[in-house]
Amino acid sequence: MVVENIDHSEEAAKQITVVVFASDQGPGDAERTAIMSQVGNILAKQKARIICLAQKDLLPLPLLTSAHLADADIELVCDKEIDLPASLKDIDKTIIENPAERHKALAQAADCFIGLPGSLASATSFFLTIADLGASKPMVFLNKNRAYEILRGISVDVFAHSFHKAHRNIQFVESVGEIWPKVEKLTG
Repeated sequence: MVVENIDHSEEAAKQITVVVFASDQGPGDAERTAIMSQVGNILAKQKARIICLAQKDLLPLPLLTSAHLADADIELVCDKEIDLPASLKDIDKTIIENPAERHKALAQAADCFIGLPGSLASATSFFLTIADLGASKPMVFLNKNRAYEILRGISVDVFAHSFHKAHRNIQFVESVGEIWPKVEKLTG
């Protein structure tokens, strides 16, 4: 008799891959640093696979650090070789020099996108990555301090009329604690 060893536990369930767009550059750094640290910790505890963009020598270091300390599965998609702090040297890196190909790779890897309040550079990268998807993949925006209020208006006025799934796939939350429940709901 052959007995199959099948793991029916929740941990054997599909790992959710999130692509997180965040930056700690510019005004509001201290608050964004705290937000990124909290999000990195939450995503790691949920066993999410975390992919972040590193380009023009900018990367979400607080998110990476807290997620790495919590033993998360992390990958960086980089525009060039990047020198990471010693504590993060074992993070997987994929180097894609062409910006369009870099954004395409992020779009293909994501089960869900997460946009954290950040710089114009991170918002631009987020937009370029999702621009060709037609709002077909889930997106969760942390609208802390009304960071994505303009996008919220656009999503109601433009996306909802242009893309039939936009009303379900584009979600806004007001606190860090609301991010993961939205990700689970959208990817489940």
